[in-house]
Formats: sequence, C-alpha cells, structure tokens
Amino acid sequence: MGNTPSVQRLLERLVAFDTTSHESTREIVEFICNLVDRPGIRITRHPDSSGRKENLVISAGPPVDSGTRPGLLLCGHLDVVPATEPDWTSPPFELIDGGDRWVGRGTADMKGFLALSLHRLVALDSDKLVHPLILLFTRDEELGSLGAAELIRDADPGDTWPTAAVVGEPTSLRAIRLHKGHLRLDLAFKGRAAHSGYPHRGRNAIEVAGRAVRALAGLRTKLEQERGPNSRFFSETPFVAFNLGIIEGGSAVNVIPAHCRLRMGLRPLPGDVAADLTARVEECLMNALEPGEWSLSVDNDSPPLETAEDAPIHQSLRGLLNQRESFGVSFASDAGYLSALGIEAVLYGPGSIEVAHKANEFVPKAEMAKAAVVLEQLVEEYCCNPEAA
Repeated sequence: MGNTPSVQRLLERLVAFDTTSHESTREIVEFICNLVDRPGIRITRHPDSSGRKENLVISAGPPVDSGTRPGLLLCGHLDVVPATEPDWTSPPFELIDGGDRWVGRGTADMKGFLALSLHRLVALDSDKLVHPLILLFTRDEELGSLGAAELIRDADPGDTWPTAAVVGEPTSLRAIRLHKGHLRLDLAFKGRAAHSGYPHRGRNAIEVAGRAVRALAGLRTKLEQERGPNSRFFSETPFVAFNLGIIEGGSAVNVIPAHCRLRMGLRPLPGDVAADLTARVEECLMNALEPGEWSLSVDNDSPPLETAEDAPIHQSLRGLLNQRESFGVSFASDAGYLSALGIEAVLYGPGSIEVAHKANEFVPKAEMAKAAVVLEQLVEEYCCNPEAA
C-alpha cells in the first residue's frame, strides 16, 4: 500500500519507545494500534491488572477455523531489558545507522521482528487473505513471559489460534524448534537476630545460606553430568544449567542477620519436568540444613519448547532457509507457553542472542532484508493460499 512506512522507519519509531520491563507499554501500543487501524483489521487489547501494560492481538483476514486452524501467528514481545550499561556509544533508545547494522536497545531482541511483522501486515492487501494473519505482541517476556502466561491462564475456551506460529527471537535467521525453559526458585533462610558482640544469642542466617550454597553447588555439578533425550540439540550446554543468581542478607555489620534470601534459576531441557527439578533442590536442602532454617518457593516457571521436527511450519521454514538440521537454544521464550494452546511454534528472527542484553545491541541490515522476504513467503503460503490448511 502506498502509505506503508518502511521497515527502517518502523524500527526507528519502535526503538524510540522506552519499553524497559518496569515501564508502561501504553505509548507503544497506542502507536501500533493507530498504525494498523483500518478496515478489515481487528484489534484486541488485554491490559494487566495495573492497566499500565498489555498484550496486543491484531488480526486480519477471516476468523480462525476451529477445526483445521489454518493461517499464521507472528509473535513478539514489546518489552526490552534495561539499557544502563556504561559502554553504550550512542543513545540506546535512538536508532543509529551503523553502516551494515542498526544499533539500539531492542533492535535484535526483538523490535526488528516487530517492525517486520507490522510492515508485512500493513503492506498486505487484506483482500488476498483467505486464512487469518494474526500478530501477538506480549508484555513482560523479559520478566519470565508473564504476558504469555496470563494469555494462557485467561484464555477463553472459544478462542482459536492458528496452529502455525513464528516467534521472532533473534536466531541469526535459523529456524529453532526446541528451547530450554527457565525455572526460577526463591530460597529464604531464617536465623535469629542478636548483637554481634553476643553471637551465641543469635543464629546467623547468612551462615545457613553458606551451607546451602555448598550443597547446591554439588547438585549443579551432578546436573552438568546428566544427559537426556534432547541433549544433542544443545551442544554448548547439553544439561540442565543451574545458576545461583542473587543472594541478599543482613542489615548491619554489628547485627547477627536473621534473614537471608537466595534466588536461583534452572534451565530445564525439553522433556524435563519442573516439579521433579524442584524436588531435587528440596532434597538437596533437606540433606544439608535443619528443618525450620529454610523455605523454598517457585518464583516463575517458563516451560521449554519442543515442536515436532515434521511440524509443517518447521518444514516450511527449513525449506525456505535450506536448513537441514534441527536446532535448540538455551534460552526461554513465549513459545513455551503458546504450545499449551496446541500451537506449533518455531523461533525465527534477525539478529543474534550474542548481542542481546548488551550495550550497543544491533541487528544486521542484511538479516532484516532476508527475514522480510521469508516472512512474505510464509504469509503467502499460510494466509493467501486456498490450499493451505
């Protein structure tokens, strides 16, 4: 269509919105809604309880047939990680032309894909759509796919989604059908406060935590030695990665600390059960600590993804990319939750996870151009072909 903004212009506008996870998504959602608001486009906004953030669903073409579920879902997240690193050489929320790349927070993860998806929708003649094209833009993915989790939890039984989905994580233009999950656990230690001059009157919660850290480090070593059926798809980390991430405790040097907290994360492989891993952590702690010294809770559980190798969307993408192998990645995404709706999701997008979450994040211009062609071909195959089902 003649008034369609370029992908570059869209990316420039999207990067300019500071959508760090603690910020509101209201402004970026308003911009997107105004951009796509035209005859034949259906817009549904799903605000969270605060009203500051929302999931956004944009639909074009006929409704999804609940029997065959044809069409295509393009999914991306609106939020980005903080841009507080001191190594930025340009304003992070300004799109900078770096020659062969576009630089700015979120260019790779994943506003580049959002720009491509929006451009494809707006440039498309909706009269050509014989099957639906749906864009799903989620909130708070960087906090553990909270928006996708809410979408699944609150899903109306009558809602129907296309079976085929592309989630636009930065994969360096590879089709990814497996990813690990992220199980976040919160461990609280309880001691007894006292003046540090009279240590026998207290119980040091940090020392309790120290015993736990030693025991959990031993469990981490065991996990690194174990292999599962899908380990072969994760060449760098073919095991459940276990990270003791944040420890907090104490109030003053002259006070025996009564409380300490340890936050940790495990990365389950597809096929692993989060409850089983949590039970192993609990067993490890029971063997190292006394009852009443600790309590464990699940903070968040982003599930792994395992889409079948012969899933049509995976086969279509591999064919367009001349890709023979199946790949897995060691980070989580919204795709793990989408699979609970019977959606066959594949990760695919421009940019590399190697530069995401870092200063001077960038997306290569050549990858943006190639991804634009691939998305156009996918939309043609899944949404404009009467034979697609």
